[in-house]
Amino acid sequence: MKKKQTGKFMAMALTAAMLGGMLAGCGNNAANAPADTTPAPETPAAESSAVQESTPAEETPAASGEQVTIKVAHWDSYTEPSTQMLVDGFEAANPNIKVELIDIASGEYSNKLTVMLNGGNDLDVVWVKDPDNTPSIAERGQLEDLTPYIEKDGVDIAAMNGSDALKLDGKQVALPVSTGFYVLYYNKDIFDAAGVDYPGNDMTWTEFEELAKKVTSGEGNDKKYGALFHTWQACVQNWAVQDGKHTILDTDYSFMKPYYEMALRMQDEGTVMDYSTLKTGNIHYSSVFMEGQCAMMPMGSWFMSTMIEKTKAGETSVNWGVATLPHPDGVEAGWTVGSTTPMGVSAGSKYKDAAWEFVKYCSGEEGAKIYADCGMIPARMNADTIKALAALDGMPEGLEEALQTKHVAMDRPLEVHSAEVNQMLGEEHSLIMIKELSIDDGLAEMGERSKEIQGK
Repeated sequence: MKKKQTGKFMAMALTAAMLGGMLAGCGNNAANAPADTTPAPETPAAESSAVQESTPAEETPAASGEQVTIKVAHWDSYTEPSTQMLVDGFEAANPNIKVELIDIASGEYSNKLTVMLNGGNDLDVVWVKDPDNTPSIAERGQLEDLTPYIEKDGVDIAAMNGSDALKLDGKQVALPVSTGFYVLYYNKDIFDAAGVDYPGNDMTWTEFEELAKKVTSGEGNDKKYGALFHTWQACVQNWAVQDGKHTILDTDYSFMKPYYEMALRMQDEGTVMDYSTLKTGNIHYSSVFMEGQCAMMPMGSWFMSTMIEKTKAGETSVNWGVATLPHPDGVEAGWTVGSTTPMGVSAGSKYKDAAWEFVKYCSGEEGAKIYADCGMIPARMNADTIKALAALDGMPEGLEEALQTKHVAMDRPLEVHSAEVNQMLGEEHSLIMIKELSIDDGLAEMGERSKEIQGK
């Protein structure tokens, strides 16, 4: 028990605040990448413990043509032009509905959203930054069942990535608006200097590790690392769930062992930057890549728009490319890991019809075009949106081929215990990466704590 408490203390000392949420915009989006270690907020349960049954009002001010204003919470909107573009486009198409954006700092968003909903705030649209918080919000009865609205308007949600996961207890509690999945970013200049071919779109993690050795060079401040694994536990654990056979809610985490062995082996060999150095120095993945310090980096598709913006602003001169995420041995190319950003209607909204119209717009074809124009991947992803993304000014050659996916495994299942389990996995991840715990002991500890959390 003493070792467990000491380990927890060291993990807390090392753990910096993680950057959260799915990127949603044309601006600098590093601040809105998924938060892998942000704890699920602990708040009093609302009176209702189930998703609010939805009965569209017979007549609302929006339906009758009367001017209404709906309140929509979002995070760091000033850095995300796509958010305002969605609002502007919607208001132009619906002149009798105005949207009031409530801007909240990214790191505070999930907690403040919970406080607003529990406190009876007159919020109309619920934009969920951390998707694994959706089940908890729904369980408290704070999300309207969208099924009647979808059926009434004949909305086709089959083409939306992640829509099935947002159907809880037979109710469609939210719709996905944007999505993101992991790809492999690489620095062409480092590969050219080493005389090594660029990464291909069909590469295993074993081949990735060998390739990193070939392009690692230099010493000290001049060192070019073959690869970078960011400090999020996702940047090790995601590769273990990539094949779709396991999730983070498993209670036997031995399936993660090969990827921890790879990460620690590469760290010991110096082909990736040391975890402790990244953590204690609060070094963000974007700075390492944009300063040309690593040859390869598995990271989310949201980072593409950041690279475009920073390149245009003259803040980086990296000659970058994108390849499909490496895959486990025995798994075909095109299997990756990702998540989606949900949006729903508050069960306490006074203007549910108007709120639904905004959700429908953002998750529909109009919203998809806005996201694609901003370098984002919309949830309504198809060949046309991928082609539009690849054609954007500043995107690297070959992007359309690199973004072809055959399967996107959810990095975090949308279940009630997911956020708490994910937080726990981040704590144990730190202990393994700093070698406070062996891989076997760390994985065993994960299993014990996961059982406790899930009541198994």
